Amino acid sequence: MKNVILLGATGSIGLQAIDVLSQHPDKFRLIGISFGKNKDVAKNIIDNFESIKKVVSNSDIEEEYQNSNCLFFRGNENIKQLITMEEVDIVINAISGFAGLNASILTIENRKKLALANKETLVVAGQLIKNLQKEYQTEIIPIDSEHSAILQALRGNDYADIKRLILTASGGSFRDKTREELVNVTLQDALNHPNWSMGMEITIDSATMFNKALEIIEAHYLFEIDYDRIAVLQHNESLDHSMVEFIDGSVMAQLGYPDMRVPIAYALSYPRRLSLKQDQDFLNISKMTFKKIDQERFPAIKIAFAVGKAGGTYPVVLNASKEVANQLFIENKIKFLDIEKIVIDSLKNHQVINNPTLEQIYLVDQETREAIKKVYN
Repeated sequence: MKNVILLGATGSIGLQAIDVLSQHPDKFRLIGISFGKNKDVAKNIIDNFESIKKVVSNSDIEEEYQNSNCLFFRGNENIKQLITMEEVDIVINAISGFAGLNASILTIENRKKLALANKETLVVAGQLIKNLQKEYQTEIIPIDSEHSAILQALRGNDYADIKRLILTASGGSFRDKTREELVNVTLQDALNHPNWSMGMEITIDSATMFNKALEIIEAHYLFEIDYDRIAVLQHNESLDHSMVEFIDGSVMAQLGYPDMRVPIAYALSYPRRLSLKQDQDFLNISKMTFKKIDQERFPAIKIAFAVGKAGGTYPVVLNASKEVANQLFIENKIKFLDIEKIVIDSLKNHQVINNPTLEQIYLVDQETREAIKKVYN
């Protein structure tokens, strides 16, 4: 029996993790959760998991559990109350964005297994995180479907035999539109993903392809492989979640429907597998297509490779500017293509810091956000 902490419990990844945990009460005990303000969904989780001992949130949910033995803490700064519980075995970090970095660091420093759905952790602080992982001898198992696919494809193979990693991308909501057609697209258009049901932030990231951009950098650190050996292909059907090509020409791929339960379950049980209540019916699949990514059409991919190779604090700026630009788009203060413009301008104006400390990473993140807000708010 493994004791689990779930951070970001009411989000898309969090709720699918709840489903996986519910299917295996004999293997996992959920003892703590964190969430933002969606207390109605959180109440349903708390009421269905009597094992939960501590809850961290930004809501007033504690007022509805006056007679409960569960302890409630207000504010993200109290996530430490969850991660430092002595009996914790696994922390699922499904917090969205840069806000999830601190939780990942705390998990590693407390020598807990980190099931990582927060890609920003490795994007903004990749080398620092890898150094901490080696120092504290902790496991980091990816939940991103692409990186989980690569991890699965690498089982039983030698890393020295890798020719390249191939990340697949659906292309998002606007994959069939030209640059000219993107000028006046709306938020609702961006949220209409053809394959996946995800949260707002990641769905917008999929439409701009900045989601894939971050995954390129994440893959570099997770698998310690050069950017020159990472490729991206457009795969409209989202059935092949990523591939590994080996030096003999063999390609190992992981296939499955667009659903996060498999990578969540694999991260929880790695290197074993868990049974799940879902079947793959490939008899009804008419085709699987792959296309070369047009990096002029999707400049986020080109930006990612340049930023990743340059290193230092450039990835911090990439992520911070992208997060702020997304919010401005959500608030109807900018147009869709302005997201890319804000990211590019922020990177051009940045004076890079090589080998940044954690304090410098936080400072650059804050300064980047403030500079954009001064212009657009």
